[in-house]
Amino acid sequence: MQMERLKGLRAAVTGGAQGIGAAIARRLAEEGARVAVLDINGDGAAKVLPSPHIGLACDVTDSASVDKAFAEIKAAFGGIDVLVNNAGRGSAPGDGMDKYYAAQAEQAEGKDVFIDQTIHCEDAGWLAVMDITLNGTFRCTRAAVRLMAQEGIGGSIVNIGSTAAVQGNGPIPYCTAKAAIVGMTRSMARELAGRGIRVNAVHPGATETPIYNGLPDEVKQAVASDSLLNRMAQPEEVAGAVAFLAGSDGSFATGSVVTVNGGAYFI
Repeated sequence: MQMERLKGLRAAVTGGAQGIGAAIARRLAEEGARVAVLDINGDGAAKVLPSPHIGLACDVTDSASVDKAFAEIKAAFGGIDVLVNNAGRGSAPGDGMDKYYAAQAEQAEGKDVFIDQTIHCEDAGWLAVMDITLNGTFRCTRAAVRLMAQEGIGGSIVNIGSTAAVQGNGPIPYCTAKAAIVGMTRSMARELAGRGIRVNAVHPGATETPIYNGLPDEVKQAVASDSLLNRMAQPEEVAGAVAFLAGSDGSFATGSVVTVNGGAYFI
């Protein structure tokens, strides 16, 4: 690993208490950045990295909570150079996925049923996923851009998308939110280029996180077989793509989407 590529940069990672977010936070720190780990689980965020890094409680569904967290980042670091929008939610009560999985099980038993989510997805379930995954990305980006604009020295924003945005293989609100993040990434890249702020996205494929670790082995193998490499990604492999886009190695990349999915598109 090339070290210190991000030396002197000040970074924030949302949803950083575990999984991909924690791996990203650690990678940025290893590369020399000072990192603020943001998560609704403030205690978990504080445990990811030692001082001089910081961990902060932040609810990305609440603008006041987001603004408070970024004010704390400014107080601690003097500003921000890199934001990684990783916080997201795949499913929520009322989104219809319980009935979707039940119908899947019935179909596996040979019953002639439709596997539906749309007709069972209520507003509350749809909005809960959107508010964290899409709206939370906007709120945090807005707060970071305000700080970057104050300093006038540019910056880098990396949004964590998902191959589900392209393949459609996931809960409908989640796929929709991740697809919208691509549009947001490209629109903001155009807007913010004049300020020297680059905006990019990373599309992970299936990644070994606590969510996947709880799945039966046969399900994990089925997911892994979707890739040409016949395995899932490690969080650290996603973090490597983020580190590239965050620093000077990715200095000519903006409005880009980097896919880290083991070649699953080709199958």
